[in-house]
Amino acid sequence: MSGPAAGKPTRPGRTATARSVAIVLALAAASAGGPVSSAAAAAAPVAQSAAVHRDATKLGECAAGEVCLWQRKEFRGDRRTYELSGVSTGSCERLPKGMSAQSFANRTGRPVTVYQSEECAETGEFHTHPSGAWTPEAAYRVRALKVWER
Repeated sequence: MSGPAAGKPTRPGRTATARSVAIVLALAAASAGGPVSSAAAAAAPVAQSAAVHRDATKLGECAAGEVCLWQRKEFRGDRRTYELSGVSTGSCERLPKGMSAQSFANRTGRPVTVYQSEECAETGEFHTHPSGAWTPEAAYRVRALKVWER
């Protein structure tokens, strides 16, 4: 069945984005040996910010081993990169004073948590993204991050 359910309006693109996120998380869980149902449950907090683009030209440049953050959504504006060689695992890495990010990519091979707080405080918004995640529009302004062990 296609189209909105029984007269309920839908927002354009939202269903496709949610479906793409569910597929990516299911594939990630399957490749990691985890159950697909837990991947779908884990998707709930980040479903709005995580997305997969089929058109690679829309993704910003971000090399393997890096976390890349852009000041504007859709991977635009000034970009800040953090390489694994320059980041202490598990420590809070603040973006430069006055900078925040609205889109980011994780190509570190490790999970990365992004924080609304400059101090990586869990009192504000925060979400952990797996390696390979490209987030064209964060749900909040990112001001700090942590790279975790695998």
